[in-house]
Amino acid sequence: MKIGTDAVLLGAWVSLKNNPFAALDIGSGTGILGLILAQRSQAELIDAIEIDTNAYEQCVTNFENSPWADRLFCYHASLEEFVNEIDDQYNLIISNPPFYSENYKTENSKRDLARFVDALPFKHLVEGVSKLLSDDGIFSVVLPFKEEAYFISLASEVKLIPNRILHVKGSPSSEIKRSLIEFSFHKSDIKTEELIIETQRHKYTEAYINLVKDFYLKM
Repeated sequence: MKIGTDAVLLGAWVSLKNNPFAALDIGSGTGILGLILAQRSQAELIDAIEIDTNAYEQCVTNFENSPWADRLFCYHASLEEFVNEIDDQYNLIISNPPFYSENYKTENSKRDLARFVDALPFKHLVEGVSKLLSDDGIFSVVLPFKEEAYFISLASEVKLIPNRILHVKGSPSSEIKRSLIEFSFHKSDIKTEELIIETQRHKYTEAYINLVKDFYLKM
């Protein structure tokens, strides 16, 4: 699978203000979010969960070949299995979940698993996070903008409260495409910001470049 803009944006945007000791990526794919966290933070334990066998194997290979192999570990498991087996909690949880809920499938079943919401329902995700997140922890997620209100309502059922939101637009004239949302168990004024990726094709904004430049070889 290619490295997507969503994962890089989330990894670059997620707050490290609580200096997490232990972090978790739910639905790691090839491991990009765990790798970004390892590059950005001093977290001593960075775990990942991936249910698809091929993606899991790629994630393990990428972790092992990185400079941070001693801090990274991927579990081949579903979120439900992981929640039932793990007693520890995490200071930081991140997820770039599957979210193409339109009623069609492609011929590639593995890509469908990665891209469709029925592989990891939002309700299942927030319930798992609520059990794995420490009381002072942070949960950050990237979603289609159209799913923002629904996801926040689901999160509220398990006492997760939005603290920061980033609305992402492809260009100044385009509609909001993505929402990056940071949750915690503690209420605060919601800080909402907007990020525009391009002014024109391949002409990236200064704000976007400053956010992600540490994670691209050519930026």
